[in-house]
Amino acid sequence: MAPFRITTLTAPSREETGTHREKMPALNGFRGLPGPTRRVYDLVAGIYPLSTFLFHEKAHKAALSLAGIRDGMRVLEVATGSGEMFGRLVRINPRGLTCGFDLSPNMAARTQRLARRRLPRARAHCQAVDACNMPFRDGSFDAVVCCYLLELMGSEEILRALGEIHRVLRPNGRLALVMIGQSVPAFNAVYKVAGGLAPAFWGRQVETAIPEAIGGFDFEVEHDQKVQQGFYPSRVMIARKWLGIGPAKW
Repeated sequence: MAPFRITTLTAPSREETGTHREKMPALNGFRGLPGPTRRVYDLVAGIYPLSTFLFHEKAHKAALSLAGIRDGMRVLEVATGSGEMFGRLVRINPRGLTCGFDLSPNMAARTQRLARRRLPRARAHCQAVDACNMPFRDGSFDAVVCCYLLELMGSEEILRALGEIHRVLRPNGRLALVMIGQSVPAFNAVYKVAGGLAPAFWGRQVETAIPEAIGGFDFEVEHDQKVQQGFYPSRVMIARKWLGIGPAKW
């Protein structure tokens, strides 16, 4: 399979996502800033691994332990960041196909360089792509991993990205989703202030609204785990795509 094949996309239309959004008021009130977000993450690509080490590593490991990813699979990471999770996926899956993308070209390029340097024989490919318009055929992947992306997206973008994940995942495939948690009130207060000061970098917390959102796209949650690394809470969800492929259940 060619790792990046442009195809006719079937992401949810604006009318469909608008209907879904009305059903989920918890996702309302935030507009994504894809241009500024791309630029700010391009700037911090070289130092972002520190954030992963301090805040994300424990949740990454929990997601991998629950997702059932094994060697020989076709795996996609949505929003690779600086490539730490992508590297773990490639090490688990050296004889399979591991694809990844990030909105930030600098993040995607760093991820690709690290994968090539550490596992040069692995089939690993990373490019700059928008999660709302994925260049893959329907049912291309056995597993999709997405960490700390949805916080940066607007309500409509979240639903479009989830629709795209559903489309490219094969029936019975798994989605591993990692989000910033909302279980620590003091952290929530700090994050709200940070998000107001720099929304393109911090976004806002959305994890309490996401179970309903993914259920609307024919996903069934298999694991739901809270993880905390120091002061920083995360939520790890593993969801399986139903065998039947059809429209969302709204």
